[in-house]
Amino acid sequence: MIKTAHISEQSISTLTMVDVANLATRLEQDDYPDAFEGLNDWHLLRAIAFQRPEMVESYMHLLDMEAYDEA
Repeated sequence: MIKTAHISEQSISTLTMVDVANLATRLEQDDYPDAFEGLNDWHLLRAIAFQRPEMVESYMHLLDMEAYDEA
């Protein structure tokens, strides 16, 4: 299991597609003992999206990230 307490670029660079799929599955099931564990997974997926966007293309709906036009 991936620990999310300390997210580093190096740890994200070592993740596999299987790791990301498992992370997304946990988020989709939303079956966490407390809200903080789910939030940690969400932050990890978000960090992956910024550093390795190709790995989260199928899971962007979990991040609820939309482009905002602040003009």
